Amino acid sequence: MDEIRSRREFIKGALLAGVAVPGIFNGSLVRGEDNASKKDRGEGRGSDKLNLAIIGVAAQGGYNLSNVASENIVALCDIDENRLGGAAKQFPKAKTYDDFRKLYDSHKDLDGVVVSTPDHVHAFAAMPALERGLALYCEKPLAHSVWETRRMREAAKKSGSVTQMGTQIHAGDNYRRVVEAIQGGAIGKVNRVHVWNANIVPPGQRVEKADPPPGINYDLWIGPAPYRPFHISHFHFTWRWWWDFGGGSLADLGCHYIDLPFWALGIGVPEKIHCTKSEMGHAGDNDVPNFMEVDYHFPAKGDQPAVKLTWYQGGWKPEGAEEYKLGSAILFEGEEGKLLADYGSKKIFLKNGEEAKVIPESIPNSIGHHKEWIEAVKKKTPTTCNFDYSGQLAETVLLGNVSHRLGNKEILWDSENLKATNCPEADAFIRREYRKGWSL
Repeated sequence: MDEIRSRREFIKGALLAGVAVPGIFNGSLVRGEDNASKKDRGEGRGSDKLNLAIIGVAAQGGYNLSNVASENIVALCDIDENRLGGAAKQFPKAKTYDDFRKLYDSHKDLDGVVVSTPDHVHAFAAMPALERGLALYCEKPLAHSVWETRRMREAAKKSGSVTQMGTQIHAGDNYRRVVEAIQGGAIGKVNRVHVWNANIVPPGQRVEKADPPPGINYDLWIGPAPYRPFHISHFHFTWRWWWDFGGGSLADLGCHYIDLPFWALGIGVPEKIHCTKSEMGHAGDNDVPNFMEVDYHFPAKGDQPAVKLTWYQGGWKPEGAEEYKLGSAILFEGEEGKLLADYGSKKIFLKNGEEAKVIPESIPNSIGHHKEWIEAVKKKTPTTCNFDYSGQLAETVLLGNVSHRLGNKEILWDSENLKATNCPEADAFIRREYRKGWSL
């Protein structure tokens, strides 16, 4: 019993490692203001609810909004007035904005902010919250560039903001059971991981001139990115397939899938990153490739040996993976066998078809990814995807794209200084230039 108890304490400690200690927030709830003072300001809410602002209210933003709807939604922001109007009907007391900068200027009563914009705007919408010490829930991959991601990590640490990156699968029971199995020695020490995803980039097309639909503040949507004529193929969901706005399948889904080995192995920062091959694979003029294979090399860390992790996208898979009949999966290779985990599968098994040996459950099931964040703000408890953890994950994911954009060149990575020591030309992709009028 003592051994099991010690192991549980160890894993719980590992789970919480690196969590920033919440500091003093600017928001009214965490300042401890009472109901009377709220009533004096005409807000009329109980002190047990957070004042939240939502930046990006539809699609993934709508999903996030629905998961924090139990709180006091005081502000809604979106560049699409049709989407904004739909959210406003659900929350008629919330003030509406098309420009998040005006939102921050107008609200001094916020406890937290939820950011679900396209990647290229994440850091701009999020940094004002972090600089004010507000709680922040931000969608993956945290930011558009490695440098922006680091800025957000540092700002959160400085202010003590309670943070959570939107990698919702981290809250799933299956991920916890996989982490327990790997850390419990189900397949011995792991030194090789394969992560594959079948997502395909749709074709796209640019145009010389086009007008956005009525009700779209397109200039604000472009934000810090280089200006280009509007076209529906690079708007709303499909912005992911242009480097100016997103990072393709790797940036879109890498934080979800690579999260599992990051958590299970505690591998930390890679020392080498190499996109070994890639193909466009589509008929449109999208900037990002369909197919990529990226090797990440992590040095030994404590009892964890060095790990080579390979990401495959667009349907590419490791040799022998066809037998698993899974379009997307994570495969751990250890000294004593192989463990395969689907994104949300309830079953964990070895390559020979046997069930992985039972490991006592030691990581508590989540109350929900959004609820974790809400409770953390209210009770000053840690979150599992705080920016100390998830920021390092996001930086790692984004570095695969940097290697590709360098012509599939290997990167020798100095994380402390944010430098590719063997190729200074990587600087242009680690930190991007902004359109005139935008700066961080």
